[in-house]
Amino acid sequence: MLPRQSGAWTRSGWFLSYPPATNVAGGYDRNQPLRVQTPNSKLVEEIRMVAIPLPRQDRDGLDQSLGCPSGLQTLGLPHQSPTKVSCKGAGLRKFPKELGQGVKYLELSNNFIQNLSGSRMPEFGQLEYLDVCFNQLEAVSATTLAQLPQLRSLLLGSNHLDRNYVANGQAFRLLRNIEVLDLSANNLESHMAGWYISNLTRLRMLDLSGNRMTRLPAGIFWSTPWLRELDLSNNYIMEIEEGAFEALEELEVVNLALNSLHCISGFSLTQLRVLNLSYNALELFVLEEGAKPYLLQVLDLSHNRLLSFPELPKAHYLTHLNLSNNLIASLLPGSHHPGEFVLRYEEMARFNRTLHPTAGLTHVADLDLSNNRLQLFPFTFFHSLGSLHSLSLAVNCLQDIAGESLAGGMEPGDHSPTPPERAALSVRSLDLHGNAIHVLPRWFFSSLPQLEVLDLGSNSLQPCESQGSHQGGNSGGGSRVPAPGDTCTPFYNVPRLKHLSLCKNNIIRLHPYAFNQTSLLSLDLSGNKDLFVPKEALGGLEFSLQKLSLRGNQMDNSKAELPCLDTLKVLDLSGNNLSVLPTGLFCSSLESLDVSNNDLRTLEKPALVSWPPSLKDMSVAGNPFSCCSLAWLDTLRVAGVGVRDLDETFCAYRDESRNFSAKITSSPWWLCPRPKGTSSLALLVVVMSLFFLGSGACCLLKKGQKSPECAGLHSNRVGVFPHHPKREEPAEARPAVTKV
Repeated sequence: MLPRQSGAWTRSGWFLSYPPATNVAGGYDRNQPLRVQTPNSKLVEEIRMVAIPLPRQDRDGLDQSLGCPSGLQTLGLPHQSPTKVSCKGAGLRKFPKELGQGVKYLELSNNFIQNLSGSRMPEFGQLEYLDVCFNQLEAVSATTLAQLPQLRSLLLGSNHLDRNYVANGQAFRLLRNIEVLDLSANNLESHMAGWYISNLTRLRMLDLSGNRMTRLPAGIFWSTPWLRELDLSNNYIMEIEEGAFEALEELEVVNLALNSLHCISGFSLTQLRVLNLSYNALELFVLEEGAKPYLLQVLDLSHNRLLSFPELPKAHYLTHLNLSNNLIASLLPGSHHPGEFVLRYEEMARFNRTLHPTAGLTHVADLDLSNNRLQLFPFTFFHSLGSLHSLSLAVNCLQDIAGESLAGGMEPGDHSPTPPERAALSVRSLDLHGNAIHVLPRWFFSSLPQLEVLDLGSNSLQPCESQGSHQGGNSGGGSRVPAPGDTCTPFYNVPRLKHLSLCKNNIIRLHPYAFNQTSLLSLDLSGNKDLFVPKEALGGLEFSLQKLSLRGNQMDNSKAELPCLDTLKVLDLSGNNLSVLPTGLFCSSLESLDVSNNDLRTLEKPALVSWPPSLKDMSVAGNPFSCCSLAWLDTLRVAGVGVRDLDETFCAYRDESRNFSAKITSSPWWLCPRPKGTSSLALLVVVMSLFFLGSGACCLLKKGQKSPECAGLHSNRVGVFPHHPKREEPAEARPAVTKV
């Protein structure tokens, strides 16, 4: 389908060409780079959809006035225009004929339209773009197409155009100005497709993907000499006859992925920029040797059956080459292939005469050889690739990184202490994960002086201890001292290296200052079961390391003695057996922390004091947190730290009679025991409160009556009176009592 971007895959994504839906005014500047191509300015304007009033619908699902049924879709842009109308998914069964004058863009995809035919449609004389994909279209009448003289883009993918291809093809002869045509997924066979395009002389972009084409006969594209982009992917093409592309002198992008091609020889399309041949059955790919150089920039040969590096003479402009998922066992010409692979093509003998298959690939920046059968990594093979920045040899059978020569043997000095004389490679990113490498030679890093990213995951490498580490590590690293038997690899004193992955290497112990004077920004040590990281192991990374992964190592507290890493931002400690966090981390200004699936009951107070100012998010699920020790969670909430897996986190409550878990967001805190003394104090407060409440109630009931029980409670004021003790007076001094 043309709305999909056509192009070829590169390690950084697809090498894209123009978006067909917007390239309806024809052409593009071939001097512009293909990766970022700008559609014609005439159609870059905002697609402004118009919502038309929706009166009562008739039996065919159409409005009785202008517009579409209630399923009308609009882009809802602030400035609407009647030139752009979308009836996508509106349940239409017929072509809407009364949309108003001046419509240039009409989208009718995802409906139930079976034919484009009928009476006069003068209001569509300005139509430039028509999308009828995903309908039930079988017939296209000449009467309809004759009334669309301005049509530039016609998208008819995912219909049934195989049923009336003769009449439809005859009607297509009236599309004199068509430049973009989508006939994908219409069950078209080769002769049907050829009939549809037999008179489209201005066609620039053609999509025939997802059909039933089995061959490309000679002359099939004679009527489309201006074709620039051609998508033939996902067919059953087994044969391309000589001269099939001969008339296409302007062709720049071809997608032949997902077909059944076995051999490409004598390839002569020198003007091509992008060629995608992935997911075929190719055993041979040979460019024709001619005087004219190839303009090819992107070549995708992945997921085929290539046994050796393809022969690419004069491909001087090639920048991206994908050879992943093939059967390449050696990068050397004349090498012996496994006996089960018997080549039946005479052309294969030519490859054995080519001594330098990469001699002309001076501009290749991205080379992917992953998922092959390589056993050796010959540095000499890549010397001519002076622009190579990204190289992948992942998931091969590499056991040694050796100086294999083009003569078929080992370079002298491969196992000598002194590095052999060899040209340095310009590689910045190297992927070697998924091999069986036990040790890197001592000259490895000196031969890659620009190396910044190195993935050595899923190998069997053991880091060496830095020289001078016992004196503090800062003086070491000037030279590499080989371990006994050269059983370890020195990762210290590699100043340009920034990102290193040693995951799943069965590393048991990191030696002190293993990465000294290597200013790593990220280090992945995950998947190394029972790894022991002493405090000095990461010495030298205190002021550079920003991201550290120790995930899934099953480390306990004694095996994770991390130093103070001042610049650390991202830390992954998940999948271990930690009951407390390493104290050395409390000085780090962490932004992201993962401590899930450990043995933590709580988070220590020093961590809660040091991390919240910088911490943005963390993961904590899978720990046996105590429901009665969740003060740390309140601290994180107050600090605005996001807990990514809070809904999946549980805490446990245990006492003499109960043992259960609950979500940490609804933990039963009221069941938690109180500190000593708080129970007696609470009881005293309750008793005193009851006493005063009872006394007050009694007074209210007996108001106005003297009652000894209410003495002193008639008022809410308390008076203080002086106390004068009575003294005994003599009897004679007492006054006489006069009786009346």
